Amino acid sequence: MPVNLTEGSVFKNIAVFSTPYFIAYFLQTLYGLADLFVVGQFEGAEAITAVAVGSQVMHFLTVMIVGLAMGTTVLTSRAVGAGNLRSVSRITGNTIVLFSLFAVISTAVLLLLCGPIVSLLKTPAEAVDGTVRYLQICFAGIPFIVAYNLIAAIFRGMGDSKHPMYFIAVACVLNILLDYVFMGGMRLGAAGAALATVLAQSMSVLVSLFAAKKLHLGVKLCRRDFRPHKALFKGLLNIGAPIAAQDGFIQVSFLFITMIANSRGVEIAAAVGIVEKIITFLFLVPSTILSTISAIAAQNMGAEKPEQAKKTLWTGTAIAAGIGLFFAVIFQPFSEPFLALFSSDASVVRFGTEYLRTYVIDCLVAGIHFCFSGYFCACGLSILSFVHNALSIVLFRIPGTWLAAEYFPDTLTPMGLAAPAGSLFSVLFCFFAYWILQKSLLLQKDSARA
Repeated sequence: MPVNLTEGSVFKNIAVFSTPYFIAYFLQTLYGLADLFVVGQFEGAEAITAVAVGSQVMHFLTVMIVGLAMGTTVLTSRAVGAGNLRSVSRITGNTIVLFSLFAVISTAVLLLLCGPIVSLLKTPAEAVDGTVRYLQICFAGIPFIVAYNLIAAIFRGMGDSKHPMYFIAVACVLNILLDYVFMGGMRLGAAGAALATVLAQSMSVLVSLFAAKKLHLGVKLCRRDFRPHKALFKGLLNIGAPIAAQDGFIQVSFLFITMIANSRGVEIAAAVGIVEKIITFLFLVPSTILSTISAIAAQNMGAEKPEQAKKTLWTGTAIAAGIGLFFAVIFQPFSEPFLALFSSDASVVRFGTEYLRTYVIDCLVAGIHFCFSGYFCACGLSILSFVHNALSIVLFRIPGTWLAAEYFPDTLTPMGLAAPAGSLFSVLFCFFAYWILQKSLLLQKDSARA
């Protein structure tokens, strides 16, 4: 049966739900790195470049699918909180219809656009063929990527974050094993990496479907649940579409920042690349808390416990900010030895240390607005999350990075401040939006009493 996250200790509910979620995020991040690690042992620079470029495209697509699936998690959580399992069935059926359409259309379109995508990314000529083959295989496997994230979203909406962790663990282990078979044994290069990824993902989907059938979730689907329901489609898209657009926008901004760094020379490009990978891992924490707050707060709102939802927001914010503060402090003295683990080039280590010491402050500041974004999603106001992130990128991150490159060519310290500056704007935006939202809710209560 669904897990009740509306009672008991708020801190305990967050800890119990977020820990498996974090592990799943971590495994999903390792998923792409495994391909690069294995291909580097058996192939040359062309295959490595093909996998690196192809996996970047697939990561871009995956984060957008995950964002779109947030609508399913939130609506399912609300229905579970209200004790309405019949509504959960209708949400599940309509989600399957919506995501099936998305999978078919995106697969067809992206397969046709493989060549233009590779060209747009300025892929080196030697790696073009391998990158195209990698993307063709991965794009053909989009239905499995969509299916996994759909099933995971439904489980998490039911308050169960453990089983999605098991499903991605199966895919991760199988992917690594198949990498060695296809690239080490059969020497298929980049195509082997893509084939391993798709087969591992398909096996994960089969395991998750088997688990869904064996576990008694209290949800019984019937034919009418698959009839498109306009209000449900609108609800799913109103929450999921802004998150998907926001995540896509963030990935595009990273590409711009990478281009700016690349223009400053190979040492700076390498330093920025290493630090971005480190930050990706550190940001697993606020990303996990965001999704946790979305699911738990939505369930409490469905149960008509808005105060419990607000406690979830503030407790999650304290956790995320506390961990972010720890990272921001610990990396001040240890940035240099940590960067030295990734490069023996003194210039790369120096530039990377400068960049990381200021950029890591974003773990603290962004941890706060991530939590508010999760709460806004639970309220059905994910558009607020998109707006503040978009404004942060357009007004601070990209201009700040460009200005730092122009006026401080010999150091990366100012460039690292662009991200925390953007996040500070987002925090102020979120506080103001939260105040307006709470004031509006109080006015509604007063009107209802009158």
